[in-house]
Amino acid sequence: MTYQLVGVAALAVAFLLYKFAYQTDIPEIKNLPTIPGIPIFGNLFQLGTDHARVAAKWAKKYGPVFQTRLGTKRVIFVNSYDAVRYFWIKNQSALISRPMFHTFHSVVSTSQGFTIGTSPWDESCKKRRKAAGTALNRPAVQSYMPILDLESTASIKELLEDSRRPRPDPYFARFALNTSLTLNYGFRISGNVDSALLKEITMVEREISNFRSTSNNWQDYVPLLRLWGAQNPKAKEFRDRRDKYLSDMLADLKDRIAKGTDKPCITGNILKDPDAKLNEAELKSICLTMVSAGLDTVPGNLIMGLAYLSTDHGQEIQEKALQQIQEVYPNGDAWEKCLEEEKVPYVTALVKETLRFWTVIPICLPNAWAADYDDKRFASPSEFQPERFLDDPEGGTPTTPTVPARASNRELFTAYVRLITAFRIAQATEPRDRPVIDAIECNSVPTALTTDPKPFKISLKARDEPMLRKWIAAAEERTNHL
Repeated sequence: MTYQLVGVAALAVAFLLYKFAYQTDIPEIKNLPTIPGIPIFGNLFQLGTDHARVAAKWAKKYGPVFQTRLGTKRVIFVNSYDAVRYFWIKNQSALISRPMFHTFHSVVSTSQGFTIGTSPWDESCKKRRKAAGTALNRPAVQSYMPILDLESTASIKELLEDSRRPRPDPYFARFALNTSLTLNYGFRISGNVDSALLKEITMVEREISNFRSTSNNWQDYVPLLRLWGAQNPKAKEFRDRRDKYLSDMLADLKDRIAKGTDKPCITGNILKDPDAKLNEAELKSICLTMVSAGLDTVPGNLIMGLAYLSTDHGQEIQEKALQQIQEVYPNGDAWEKCLEEEKVPYVTALVKETLRFWTVIPICLPNAWAADYDDKRFASPSEFQPERFLDDPEGGTPTTPTVPARASNRELFTAYVRLITAFRIAQATEPRDRPVIDAIECNSVPTALTTDPKPFKISLKARDEPMLRKWIAAAEERTNHL
């Protein structure tokens, strides 16, 4: 009997070891290349902190689509432009859901719920996506142009005043955040870029975004790691700090609605609609999405776009863009017209090349960086060439999401037209102050989910300061009610 018990115990231990060492949530998929890994951790050690480039190297050996084992999770990587287009464009409805992860979903998101982009697909997510889609469709985006007028003017005015020592990142973090806050709450952070609330929101949202990174959170993939104490102990701290400002902004909006002093905004419209079919949790999800989504992408794209424009080749691009802006608007009214229409093809191409070159969510499964640097789709992909998108038959990159793209693309277009007409952008005098241009190396936190550009400085010189101040004054007069 003793030998039998020992045998049963040994079998049980062997089974558990096998389960933790090799078993995954989804069995290995037949006829799909598999990356060899090690027990328990699978391919986590091989991926290290540079998932995008490691996956791109694997694609050359195993093909553009392959499967990996990240701890107990089976994960498929898609690494070419055509493969991304096939899965995420032709079969997008099959990929509309999102997986659940311990750190982000069970720790960080327990109070405010999930953003729309991190939610598993169900009827609630369907309603939230529909509400967000309506709020960000083409007619709605056009109605938001006064907000872009105000925020781009505020940033450019401060850049003009600080032109001798400009680090562009705080100005355009505020540009993106205030646009989202005004759309969602009818509220903007006033004052300069040293605002305590601005710094708090941008820092907390950056930290929370990092909790979604595969590189930072091995406990999401290896449950055994949770037995040795809490992983990422700051997750709860940043959750509580986010709860504070989100709750304050929603309470403030409700108070303004009660007093009749509120301004039109997405959440206000939902709160005042007697037929609204969203509950409190779904409303919080939309608020959370609007605050976090803009800060994840728009500032990184715009900041790195300015980084490139400051280089020698970037100054050539500026002159081409300025020439076309002046050809389209010979009367000098581009500053106002860029809010009404998008009729400068070279600037539109500049926006698209910025989105391709700095894939600010490089490893988002698909491997967006690999797709955007696929030389079968883009000739000389490591070169920054806006011209590649002039008369491009496909019109853009498949890794650009469709619903928020309308709003974010207009933000980038408006900012580029105004910045290029306002300033001659050049490199900082000191080489140590100049930006890192490479799309991976420019990230100050290599393991982050989204790109957080390494700090740098640029040099700005007003092309025509009296005219620029006239444009700024007119815009402030137009937007003083916002």
